[in-house]
Amino acid sequence: MYHSLWLFLRLVSTAQFVLGAAVFNWPDPLLDTLEDQLYLPGISASSELALDCLARDGSTVAAQWLRLAYHDMANHNSTTGTGGMDASILFEFTRPQDIGVGMFESLSDFAFSSNEYVGLADSIAMGAINAVIDCGGPVIPFRGGRIDATVAGPATVPEPQQDLASHIASFKAQGFNQTEMIMLVACGHSLGGVRKVDFPLIVTENVPTGIQTFALTVGFDNTLVHEYLNSTTENVLVVGSNITTRSDLRIFSSDNNVTMQRLASSTTFNTVCADLIGRMIDTVPSSVTLTDVIEPFNYKVTKTFLFPQNGSLTFLASLRIISSRNARTPTITMFWKERTGSFCPPKGCSVGTSDDTVADSSFLAQLKGVPFFDLFSFNASIDLKTSISHFWFEANDNDGSTPFVVDNNGANYTIHQDVVLYDPLRSDTSNPFSVLVVGVKGPGSNPSVTALTTLSGSDIPFTTSKTSVFTLDPSLPPADGYTFYSSSISHIGQLISSNTIHATINGTAYSRWVPSLDIG
Repeated sequence: MYHSLWLFLRLVSTAQFVLGAAVFNWPDPLLDTLEDQLYLPGISASSELALDCLARDGSTVAAQWLRLAYHDMANHNSTTGTGGMDASILFEFTRPQDIGVGMFESLSDFAFSSNEYVGLADSIAMGAINAVIDCGGPVIPFRGGRIDATVAGPATVPEPQQDLASHIASFKAQGFNQTEMIMLVACGHSLGGVRKVDFPLIVTENVPTGIQTFALTVGFDNTLVHEYLNSTTENVLVVGSNITTRSDLRIFSSDNNVTMQRLASSTTFNTVCADLIGRMIDTVPSSVTLTDVIEPFNYKVTKTFLFPQNGSLTFLASLRIISSRNARTPTITMFWKERTGSFCPPKGCSVGTSDDTVADSSFLAQLKGVPFFDLFSFNASIDLKTSISHFWFEANDNDGSTPFVVDNNGANYTIHQDVVLYDPLRSDTSNPFSVLVVGVKGPGSNPSVTALTTLSGSDIPFTTSKTSVFTLDPSLPPADGYTFYSSSISHIGQLISSNTIHATINGTAYSRWVPSLDIG
């Protein structure tokens, strides 16, 4: 299988180490979500569905994802700074140049990936990266922060019947010169083909599978280039009977094949394609600023909860660490300090792990040298009167080296407030009529508590938002100095992607982000 054959070679030859990578300062919902989707399997469709260049509809999932990404970007205008990777394809996939069963299927693949902070455009971009590596291609750096469009963009996707001048003008508008146009088309067309039912004027012959592929082999490589140069190609956009739609021939030969000769080198092909597809997915409206490249975070705090229980505050937290790949399991201790008063010793209160497990990594993470993650869980009992202001960790590798501190890049992991707390034990998220519960410290003064909930489903638009109001819950008596308010959220056929709980207590505003992994 592709997966097993590529892994060792990829770790040695193509894994990229990027300087200036994004730094995760907890809490950061955008980076938190994107890093999970990139490097944990099962979090996002794009981490698994295209593995081993999985076949679908006579083509591959990867080819469909790569086409979707280019067609989404192709309405960019580098002069005006509009368009680009902005998920406007959601409103465009029925246009003649965008049709194809793979377009809606691919959009559906990413339907449940968005939340309040991460949109469909980022998912489409991640899909392009995974499409390439899942078919044997190079690793492409990922930056996040794309913003989804709410309307269709201009119909500027190049079409096969257009002349060379039109193609050069289209790619120039997107930000690519003529040489880059040749390269990007060769990279993109290393996968996939043309479906007869969608483009009967291009595929004029009967093909048993219903699709005329661009190359005779499956995989992201330069076979297409060699078949073109050796005149053995069956690429319908080069040798098709409809001369008008031989767009690849016009593009590839537009500089007397100089660029295609360069791409005959596998090393050059991979380097060029990684750069150009990376530029393609990073082509965004000028109003959008992308993050730095997101690499696997060495240390990541997740699944944090603070809530009243049995006369104290229960604090749950998990620390995820990239595995050191040695035989020793590190010893991790969590420390914290009080919010008010004095309760902890000078070094801080502390607790050991309540559980430690191994978490699998995605294929992309493995290509970057991360075989798996170590996940350490903590369950601390916090004094109600003094509460908690911040926490940190001390890690001992048990190999004779000096223990080291994990403290949010020197800033500590700060608990900003203990007045409005999401309560996972009193909440019920096990059915389509979820009940969220928050505890409000003290009697309050007509507290106003709402939740902005992001719901993901299979219908367009895939992501919707609703605001719900929390009311005093008579079934939950006050306890440990907290009064409990609840809100019921109906989400039949939808998943709760995230909630942001907002509250105003005695004139002070509070908020708490609750990602999907925290609520069910």
